[in-house]
Amino acid sequence: MRVHLDVLGWLHGLTGWVALACGAALLLLAGGTASLTSDGAEAMAVVWMLLAGGLAMSLGGWLMIVTGRAITRRRKGGRLAALLLAVPALFIPPFGTALAAYSLWALLNDDARAAFGRPPRRRRVPTGESTS
Repeated sequence: MRVHLDVLGWLHGLTGWVALACGAALLLLAGGTASLTSDGAEAMAVVWMLLAGGLAMSLGGWLMIVTGRAITRRRKGGRLAALLLAVPALFIPPFGTALAAYSLWALLNDDARAAFGRPPRRRRVPTGESTS
């Protein structure tokens, strides 16, 4: 399980750096579009959409980098952050969906819980069997 958690941390970090680069590109595009457009409302709407998309991508990238480092260092908050970031990543096919599925598979088991200092889940005893 240790290898899976290390790979997961590196994948989160790599995804974060790619998202930061895309966010920076969108912010540069927004700045260039704003400097070349007239005062038309349609053009400014495009600039605002590029600006919002660039800021969202940059924020998401930064969160992924921080989460990747926390997973690699086995910090308690890293597991929860990765599980929370997996939910919106499910809707970013194909790579976000794959990363989210791998995150959920790697982090939702007792070995991963133990690696992050969490107690294992209680196992249910089937009905009709005794615990002793």
